[in-house]
Amino acid sequence: MLESKIRKLIKIVEESSIDELEVTSLGRKIRITRRVNHQNPHSSSHILTNPPKENVTSSQLPVEEKESITVEVSKAEEIEGNLVPIKSPMVGTFYRAPAPGAKPYVDVGQVISAGQVVCIVEAMKLMNEIESEVAGRVVKIPVENGKPIEFGQTLFLIEPL
Repeated sequence: MLESKIRKLIKIVEESSIDELEVTSLGRKIRITRRVNHQNPHSSSHILTNPPKENVTSSQLPVEEKESITVEVSKAEEIEGNLVPIKSPMVGTFYRAPAPGAKPYVDVGQVISAGQVVCIVEAMKLMNEIESEVAGRVVKIPVENGKPIEFGQTLFLIEPL
């Protein structure tokens, strides 16, 4: 994310009543958190961890009294080796099984085929079956059953056969 976009996000947090903003874009996750400093009202600090290629430094970020803004930049999800991710096509709730108490569609270590249903994503009261686009072995399921998911979030990591 460009330095100017980071500055705009910081300005949004400074000018609003929100305390935290998190944005994921182009494989980077940025979290901006506002904290009121009760100990020293004239001090302010900015923390930038894992800086992106733009090399934004804390001295380049806007400063405001009585608050500190923490900016965290990290890689959203790193895929190792030749693993293929199955990503969510929508925002919703992730379900591993067709019904509560039912057997999950797939488990870690299971071999799946292309076109096989691997989970359900509930969005706006509609149950959407998600199918695998690749055949392979399920290596990891980084999402917890019944939890909210984002568009493009990795649901499964598959080792192609």
